[in-house]
Amino acid sequence: MEFARPRGTRDFLFDEMRQRKKAESTLRKIFESYGYQEIKTPLFEELKLFTTKSGEEIVDQLYNFKDKSDRELTLRPEITAPVARLYLNELEKTAVKPIKLYYYGSCFRYERPQKGRFRQFWQFGCELIGAKTPQGEAEVIALCTDSINALGITTADVNINHLGIIRGLFSHFNISDETQREIMVVIDKGDKDLLIESLSGDNPVIDNDELNQILLKLIDLVGDKSILNDVEELIAPYDESKAALEELKELIDLLEDFDVENYTLNLGVARGLDYYTGIVFEIYVPELGAQKQICGGGSYSLVKVFGGQEVESTGFALGFDRLMNAIEELTEVEELGSHLDIYVIPITEDVRSEAYKITQLLRRNGIKADVDLNNKKFRKLMNYADKIKVEKIALMGPKELEDGKITIKDMVSGNQELIDIENIVEYVKGE
Repeated sequence: MEFARPRGTRDFLFDEMRQRKKAESTLRKIFESYGYQEIKTPLFEELKLFTTKSGEEIVDQLYNFKDKSDRELTLRPEITAPVARLYLNELEKTAVKPIKLYYYGSCFRYERPQKGRFRQFWQFGCELIGAKTPQGEAEVIALCTDSINALGITTADVNINHLGIIRGLFSHFNISDETQREIMVVIDKGDKDLLIESLSGDNPVIDNDELNQILLKLIDLVGDKSILNDVEELIAPYDESKAALEELKELIDLLEDFDVENYTLNLGVARGLDYYTGIVFEIYVPELGAQKQICGGGSYSLVKVFGGQEVESTGFALGFDRLMNAIEELTEVEELGSHLDIYVIPITEDVRSEAYKITQLLRRNGIKADVDLNNKKFRKLMNYADKIKVEKIALMGPKELEDGKITIKDMVSGNQELIDIENIVEYVKGE
């Protein structure tokens, strides 16, 4: 009988897991240096948490089910909504703002698997709740760029926009919520031809040529802060968009204070979900091709959607799997050393009991140690130590043990030294 992995999932073996754990550890250090604390939410939530956020149409993309009490549940497709639910349940009335939290975990979507896109995937992200705008966004973008830089990804392109500019135009021209949603989804796809067809085809989504022409010009504005003059000129007749532009200008000034230099203003970044309200950003790594987006984030009003009090919230989620693809693509593959600090080798069977005791002593002092459990011969144990690239081995013979000694061999230099067993922990630690 043969069992295969479920479609759209992966197995990770030892070396790959070590690389992933290394990246995870790097991200944790950066996030915590900004004052963020880790939280965990359940792998499954009530289905209505996500349909309330994204509409009933999302059900086709979910792993949803009924439990034995007939409750509608689903494996989480992302973690922002669970964080908003956690905030309402646990933090809204008691926590001092701003609240800085981060998360790392797996998510599930029932989609067609393809390169860089799986049915089980991992997100590493954060939420900043209750910080002022645009200071909060500036710090969040700085955190995001510092995290990516710390992983050695040097070609990441941070694209920033303010949705209030487009939403202000929609307000000026009295565009319905449903039509706004439809257009924002098209803009979010980044398909210029599709947008042109939607706005200027035989049956345009918006029956207003003035607005259609402004939108087509607006989303073409991509560059450094010099394009802000073009944006200002374009929206000059429309007061509803001007406050958002001023906020975007203030953000750009703040990014300099937070030492963020490499970014692109891109008026075509939309984040096509209704709850995104202000500054938004996406990060691309061109070398990843069609799946180049490794991060998305911005300011949102999700807590209010769930029935809570309005609170300024900003966050982002890094696609951890795509981060790993980018690391592999852009950085030199680091040759991994051994997973052990030392390997204990009993030379004869009569010292095996002591070998186990010494191995436990090392482990309980924070040293990664292992010992033979299969009664292998000395030569095979030496071959194994060489194969796993361990730098130190402890050779235990009966004569040395009688004298309270043990031989430590450096497998790199070939040097070996006889030391007192009572000093082995300090010796291995280099103290």
